[in-house]
Amino acid sequence: MSANELWGGRFAKGPAEIMERINASIDFDRRLYKQDIAGSMAHSTMLREQGIISSEDCQKIQEGLQTILREIEAGNFKTDPALEDIHMHVEARLRELIGDPAGRLHTARSRNDQVATDMRLWVRDTMDHLDGELKDLQKALLFQADTEADTVMPGFTHLQAAQPVTFGHHMLAYLEMFARDRSRLADARARLNECPLGSAALAGTSFPIDREMTAKALGFDRPTANSLDGTADRDFALEFLSFASICSMHLSRLAEEIVIWSSAQFKFVECSDSFSTGSSIMPQKKNPDAAELIRGKAGRSAGAFQTLLMMMKGLPMTYGKDMQEDKEPVFDAADNLQLCLAAMTGMIRDIKVNGEIMKAASGAGFTTATDLADWLVRKLNMPFRNAHHVTGTLVKMAEDNNCGLEDLTLAQMQSVEAEITDEIFDVLGVDNSVASRVSYGGTAPSQVRAQVARWQTILDGEG
Repeated sequence: MSANELWGGRFAKGPAEIMERINASIDFDRRLYKQDIAGSMAHSTMLREQGIISSEDCQKIQEGLQTILREIEAGNFKTDPALEDIHMHVEARLRELIGDPAGRLHTARSRNDQVATDMRLWVRDTMDHLDGELKDLQKALLFQADTEADTVMPGFTHLQAAQPVTFGHHMLAYLEMFARDRSRLADARARLNECPLGSAALAGTSFPIDREMTAKALGFDRPTANSLDGTADRDFALEFLSFASICSMHLSRLAEEIVIWSSAQFKFVECSDSFSTGSSIMPQKKNPDAAELIRGKAGRSAGAFQTLLMMMKGLPMTYGKDMQEDKEPVFDAADNLQLCLAAMTGMIRDIKVNGEIMKAASGAGFTTATDLADWLVRKLNMPFRNAHHVTGTLVKMAEDNNCGLEDLTLAQMQSVEAEITDEIFDVLGVDNSVASRVSYGGTAPSQVRAQVARWQTILDGEG
């Protein structure tokens, strides 16, 4: 069957070769085959129940669709760019298999509502899969948070040592980020879950169809309420790409930290051989390439979002062939995000933490200065701004003496503030500093373990 036959009698001549090439989408939209066949199965059942097609024709259609599904999954399905897309390929093959009854399947629908339905189904399936991948990453982060709840490391602002924290606390920070990603995914899925099938080309149909029936059969909450919007909407794809962009950014931030931490200058962590590569010329090298690739691929997700956003911004109602360009950025972003999540989960599970090196670095840069200032406020009832000034003076003294705050003598400290007592030394060690941060969500090991327990309950409760 040619494309002209599927289009109808309007066209006397076939398209130019270059038109076939620019118009065809089968090379990428064949990924929608499961969703396309599922939508056709639901549609044909509804047509039968409404008395629009006969039971005999419906049975032939559904048997033919099942045959096509098996052919595609076995790799025995031939494609032809002249047939443009997966929808026309399925219809053409169905006609080859069952003859005239195949022509009844397209009653009361259009490729416009068909592709809108297929894309929603594909994005929904992908969302569900990615949610599982994110949960696996959360579990890997939770394992490290539990294991390293007491492991002290420098906390940074401006990539300068700021205050001591724990590695477990740091892992929990990313767990929270990915929890928000899962929440965004759930929100977007809820808005996506309306069925456009039955909107037809743009105006609905005069046939007595049951849109509630097809929506329910395909797992949607309800049919879309406006036929124009049903065919024209790609917000669900944009929301998916927005989620993918933010999630990829989170992955990129974690990847960047792994790159820094695993460098010879830090040596905070070591990536496993499974997620590292070597150098063709420098035999000593062990490169964190998985982390670098995750960092690099984040740009593709952001680019996919911008691609679809720019494509949609100038489109009048309802459907334009421009909208064929929605698929490749969505597919590419989904593929890359899935790969990056799996790689990051593996890296986090396998990562070796060098606790002694981290702890030794935790006191560098006068990271307990805030603890000293807080002690002045608590013990001497000093206004914080005054305490800040006193502490800054002591930091300068330690810097001039090339030592840490804890290495200053009591006499040296009292030369700046006479009321300081030797109790000050209780707060200047990094372990004491970390243990003191007991506010909710703080870095104290007791708080880290409380958050680990909370997250363990949440994730276990999800089944």
